[in-house]
Amino acid sequence: MRRTEPEGTPSTTPLLQACGVTKRYGSFTALNAVDLTVEAGRTVSIVGESGSGKTTLARILVGLERADRGTVLHRGRPVRGRRARREFQRSVGMVFQDPYESMDPRMTIGEVVAEPLRAHGLHGRDGERRIRELLDSVGMEGAEPDAYPHQFSGGQRQRVCIARALATDPELVICDEPTSALDVSVQAQILNLLLDLQRERGLAYLFITHDLDVVRRISDEVDVLFRGDVVERGSAEKVTRTPEHAYTRKLLDALPADSPRDRRIGSPIA
Repeated sequence: MRRTEPEGTPSTTPLLQACGVTKRYGSFTALNAVDLTVEAGRTVSIVGESGSGKTTLARILVGLERADRGTVLHRGRPVRGRRARREFQRSVGMVFQDPYESMDPRMTIGEVVAEPLRAHGLHGRDGERRIRELLDSVGMEGAEPDAYPHQFSGGQRQRVCIARALATDPELVICDEPTSALDVSVQAQILNLLLDLQRERGLAYLFITHDLDVVRRISDEVDVLFRGDVVERGSAEKVTRTPEHAYTRKLLDALPADSPRDRRIGSPIA
């Protein structure tokens, strides 16, 4: 489905912006005046080690936590008030790190995929057909919606989680370490699926990860977070090949020097 800009919104307006977002937990500063921009149809990766503030930023962006200071903008408009938050949440999907933890084992996979549809009043009479279409779109053709998560592998469960993230036809999907809990043999399959879905649907991604090898294979732009501060920002090509900050160079130290330049992953990500 071709997306159109809302009336009166210039096409150059970023899809998502974080402006000066700060978050503290007691005396600990998790995020320090962080700025972020995600353009429609592009992939921005937030990179950093555990504790750098990546997941806190993602949770603030989707409304699971509130910033102490700063503003989140959706197409140039502040995400404030119940109506604006609900509209924004409908336009954003999220894929969490662990497909074993992010699904209720008592729910069928059909119920899991239907969660966002029901939350936004979109299930309706065509809900069952929509669920099957979503499962088919992530490579789960033939999977019975009445089956339970324990009947599937980790990679298959993550595909179900991706289907759930796509349920409301979002513009943006936030992926929080979506392959780190998976076997190496299936990581590349999931990343390729995300790239295929981006091309088919015009999705933007905000990719949260600590792995610069993954980042340079899938991203357009990269922001490097260190102790709550953005210490480096630029194109994936520049940041991963000629990093300027010592922390970025440290993250790259353990990675192989050679990497595919095309955006198709043909071998597992180590």
